[in-house]
Amino acid sequence: MTAVLISGASIAGPALAYWLDRYGFDVTVVEKAAQVRGGGYAIDIRGTARDVADRMGLLPQLRRAHVATQRISFVDADGEPIAAIRPEAMTGGTEGLDLEVRRGDLADALYTPIRDRVEFLFGDSIAELDDRGDRVEVLLESGVRRTFDLVIGADGLHSNVRRLVFGPEEQFHAYQGYTFAGFTLANDFGLAHEGVSWNVPGRAAVLYAHEPSEVLHGFLTFWQDEPPYDAFRDPEAQRELVAATFPDQGWHVPRLVAAMRDADDLFFDVVSQIHMPTWSRGRVALVGDAAYATSFMSGQGSSVSLVGAYVLAGELATHADHAEAFTAYENRIREFVEDNQALVEIGKQVVAPSTQELLDARNAKLREATMTGDEGREANSGLVLPDYPPSARPTARPMA
Repeated sequence: MTAVLISGASIAGPALAYWLDRYGFDVTVVEKAAQVRGGGYAIDIRGTARDVADRMGLLPQLRRAHVATQRISFVDADGEPIAAIRPEAMTGGTEGLDLEVRRGDLADALYTPIRDRVEFLFGDSIAELDDRGDRVEVLLESGVRRTFDLVIGADGLHSNVRRLVFGPEEQFHAYQGYTFAGFTLANDFGLAHEGVSWNVPGRAAVLYAHEPSEVLHGFLTFWQDEPPYDAFRDPEAQRELVAATFPDQGWHVPRLVAAMRDADDLFFDVVSQIHMPTWSRGRVALVGDAAYATSFMSGQGSSVSLVGAYVLAGELATHADHAEAFTAYENRIREFVEDNQALVEIGKQVVAPSTQELLDARNAKLREATMTGDEGREANSGLVLPDYPPSARPTARPMA
């Protein structure tokens, strides 16, 4: 039985573990967090990814968790209404078919079916990897040494596995020009099942409420020529940078800035993607954001991760040689990945247009109701899922 170590238990990792376990692999998942993370902001499952969720039997549970955003409203610098649209007009989704769930609800739905079938090592991470050609020797941060046939990095944008095997992140990191801060704050605005976006050139302040609740999500996003490297490991510097970038007194911006300063759940990062010439090396491969992060402005990160996990597992199940499986995995979905990464350019123009000219053009589309999301719809449904037989894994010869 082929032993596989997966690093990461967010979306791609548990999805991959589900399919590999189904195909008869011996699966271990290592996750630095103490448990599967709950809560979080809403993410979308649409197009081809919805087909993956269906094949996993998750649709009933995800439908129950569906937050059903009804509208996204846009206001100008003074807080005056511009227009309100259905979210599908932004995302390229299909009303009545797309699923929008909290990230934690999706993570739980992926984890629950396999928690008693797959070994999970929470509160630990990979310290060293040594690909010996016929196996991979792994040293965990806890000091435990293990041997696996394959190692898969499903550990996100700032992947530890990618760093250990392929080198520093900088060579693969494609900064998209924006930095953002996300946090929660009291819902004193009467919002439910909706989002509201305030814009000036190069900046956006957003309130987003999943449902009638005492709290909602706030986001402050802004254009910056270079990533704010000095602030990445300094939460106080992050707060100061964001506050200095949003001195505005209009709309609810002062309230958002004050909430950001006080938040104990501040998440600060840059809008970026990962571009790699290959997603595997030897007996190690990457999946999801670790290999091809699309960024939140594409709206497709979790969906692409689900598809990638399904295809990677299927190719491993149908190829006796892991190298052939990794090549088939890349060949099968690279075009789909790149098409969905390209959606970030549309996302920038909608979420936070960088110039007055671009902002005026976006507002005109909103007022004229000519924003359709067709480009996103074509990309997110651009791959027909291959069928992998349930017992397809070859047994005639061991993995090379």
